[in-house]
Amino acid sequence: MKRLASLLAVLTMMGTAHADEVQVAVAANFAGPMEKLAAEFQRDTGHKAIVASGATGKFYAQIRNGAPFEVLLAADDETPAKLETEGHVVAGSRFTYATGRLVLWSAKDGVVDAGGNVLKTGSYKHLAIANPKTAPYGAAAVATLQKLDLYETVQPRIVQGENIAQAWQFASTGNAELGFVAQAQVWRDGKFTSGSGWIVPANMHEPIRQDAALLAKGAKNPAAQALLQYLRTDKAKALICTFGYEV
Repeated sequence: MKRLASLLAVLTMMGTAHADEVQVAVAANFAGPMEKLAAEFQRDTGHKAIVASGATGKFYAQIRNGAPFEVLLAADDETPAKLETEGHVVAGSRFTYATGRLVLWSAKDGVVDAGGNVLKTGSYKHLAIANPKTAPYGAAAVATLQKLDLYETVQPRIVQGENIAQAWQFASTGNAELGFVAQAQVWRDGKFTSGSGWIVPANMHEPIRQDAALLAKGAKNPAAQALLQYLRTDKAKALICTFGYEV
C-alpha cells in the first residue's frame, strides 16, 4: 500500500509539473464563451487560462507597449495581422476561431421587430453601440446604420460604450432602449435568452472574423500553444456555436 501511495503521489506531481498558466487577452464579445472554454480547457489539459476581456483596439495598444499577454482572441482579423507584421505575433499562428454576428437588441419583449424597423420609428431615446474606433462590433453597427441610411438621423441618440460589453450593459439595464450587441451576449442554443432582437444580415457590414494568435511572449509557453490547439477541437467548436457564432 505504501508503494502504491508513493507511486500515486509521484504521478500527481508529474501531472502538475506539466501544467502551466497562459495569459489571454479576449475580446469583450467572447468573454462568456471563454469563461466556459477556460473551465473545460483546465479540466481537459490541466493548464489554466488567466483571462482579461476588453476592447480589441485597447489590447492592441497594450500588447505593443509590453503587456504580458501570451494569446490574443481578437474581435477582428485585422488586429492580429497587424501585430504579426510588427513582430508581436508568432508568424503563421493566426487563425479564425469564430465569426461573430451583430444583433439589434432590447431588454424588453416585443420592442425589436424581425426586420429592425424599430430604428426608423423614433420611438426610442438612446441607442447603445461600442466605440467604432476600437471595437469591431461598434464599427459593424455604424456600417449597418449607414447601409440603412439612418446614421445621421440616429447619431444624436447614440450612447457609446468603451467596448461591446459596456454597450450590452447600457441596453440590458434599460439606460438605452436599444443596443447593437454581439449575438453571443444575448443568445443561447438557438434563441434569445431574454428581450427581443434582430440578427443583422451579414451583408450589412464587413464579416466579423475573429482571429486568435500566439503572441511573442507566449511562444515558449506550452499552455499557450495548447490553448490555441484546444480552440480547434470539435468540443470547443461545438461550445462556441451554442453562443451563435459560426466556426
